[in-house]
Amino acid sequence: MNNEKKWKVLPRAEDGFIKKNPEYSREILQLLFNRGITDEREMYNFLNPEKLETYDPFDLGDMEEAVDLIIDHIKKQEKIFVYGDYDADGITSSALLYDLFSIFKSEPSVYMPDRVKEGYGLNKKAIDKIVKEGGALIITVDTGIKNKEEVEYAQKKGLKVIITDHHVPPTKKSEYPPCLIINPAIKEEKYPFKKLAGVGVAYKLAQALIIKSTLTEKQKIALNENLLDLVAVGTVADCVDLIGENRILVKKGLEVLNKTKRIGFKELIKVSGLKGYLDSWNIGFQLAPRINASSRVAHAAKAFHLLISKDRVKAKERALDLNEKNSLRQKITEEVMEGAMEQAREEKGKIIITVSKKENPWMEGVIGLAAGRISNVFYKPVLVLTHSEGKLKGSGRSVEEFNIMEALQESDEFLINYGGHPSACGFSLEVGNLEKFRKKISQYSNKKLEKIKLVPKIKIDEEIDIERVNDSFLKNIEKLAPFGEANPKPVFLSRKVCVKDIVCMGKNKEHIKFRFNGLWGVFFRQADNCDSIKIGDLLDIVYYVDINDFNGRRSVQLKIIDIEVS
Repeated sequence: MNNEKKWKVLPRAEDGFIKKNPEYSREILQLLFNRGITDEREMYNFLNPEKLETYDPFDLGDMEEAVDLIIDHIKKQEKIFVYGDYDADGITSSALLYDLFSIFKSEPSVYMPDRVKEGYGLNKKAIDKIVKEGGALIITVDTGIKNKEEVEYAQKKGLKVIITDHHVPPTKKSEYPPCLIINPAIKEEKYPFKKLAGVGVAYKLAQALIIKSTLTEKQKIALNENLLDLVAVGTVADCVDLIGENRILVKKGLEVLNKTKRIGFKELIKVSGLKGYLDSWNIGFQLAPRINASSRVAHAAKAFHLLISKDRVKAKERALDLNEKNSLRQKITEEVMEGAMEQAREEKGKIIITVSKKENPWMEGVIGLAAGRISNVFYKPVLVLTHSEGKLKGSGRSVEEFNIMEALQESDEFLINYGGHPSACGFSLEVGNLEKFRKKISQYSNKKLEKIKLVPKIKIDEEIDIERVNDSFLKNIEKLAPFGEANPKPVFLSRKVCVKDIVCMGKNKEHIKFRFNGLWGVFFRQADNCDSIKIGDLLDIVYYVDINDFNGRRSVQLKIIDIEVS
């Protein structure tokens, strides 16, 4: 039910724009207009990403030199280490380069740091281990751009280093790692698209290596295509904008994923209970959480080995293991949420800060998930901190009106390190600095948000008559897929819709279904909040249009986001 949520219907598309483009349906034009896509070529490209080519990988700075260095190491049979981050983006990036180098008869070693014991990025102990195991070249994926000191350490140990990353680089050029760097996010970078995921950058490196290889053209095309399932999963999982080149990669990658030959993905899809055509939602909410669960409750290597599996029996075992770890992750998250929510309810300021007890620390791998969920409940920026390795480690999630990274920058005198984005961050600090940090960031947040009323907004693409919703309407909407960041799934509003039937569903009857004429609408986990609604009531409903695929029968249904009694 609408609990102080603000419904914001986006402006109606201009009549001139509609009349100018008769080849498109009205709903498609409205959705394109909402996304600021009104140029004829832009519209065509957005609706037909599968027909577009990706950019030349050699447009990326340092790509030529990086490829030559890698080829030189492959020819000399010198040991290459892929150093990957421990999230789904880093895991898919590592699997992608592992697959590629294996085909080039240069099976690399892959190193992934432990989330808790080593943390994010390159570290000196890992470098020592790589040296001990005979490494000659380190290629980072989805990490490394802020590891100047560690890169210099590796070079003193005789290692060559190539950084491939997509995160924002240091503010000063002098703080960049002194090695070859492939990162479209660098300000001076001339590459046309800045928002690739880590796996997208790894794929550009793969493309460049394939171009320089001695494979036939047919083999090159096939190899490029076979890597795209990994690119789609990693890109969606990392929540980067699904526009531009990312849209092309995910669209083509979904086609590959739906006919994947990768045994690991096949088994993961099975244990996730997925059937039919997989889309970006299935990746984001069903596949990616299982991959990420690996590092949250154990080690990322478990998910990596699933993705490179060649043995079906082992792949099945690994997929089942990840499924169990995801269930455990959910259970642990609920336990952390219980403790953090108690503290959150006591917070009166503009930012919520919760801290675990020293004798009963929260699992570090799930505090970001807890922060996100608490932020959704209270619609405030949230920091969740836990005691770990003698320090405090924190994860933050924010709201549209507040840049959490700027808040950390204002308080960085009390931090050991930090990083992230405007809406999400990670950081660490000494236990003794907690109260000073809390006071500084709270003062900053209260001042910044002093005149802003924090109310969650539901952006609605169009207010429509519910009679418009049918199979053809859904098919038109799906032409804008894949949906994700910067291209959200379309949201609609219909008013004064009459309730014809009501059914409670779920193990504990926690979900509720309403029938509106020939359409059913599902409102998940809201049965208790809707107990006053009865047959014959008129409702204003905000919803997605979706497919209900039950026992082989497919029908259009609504996924309700919010309701108000008319």
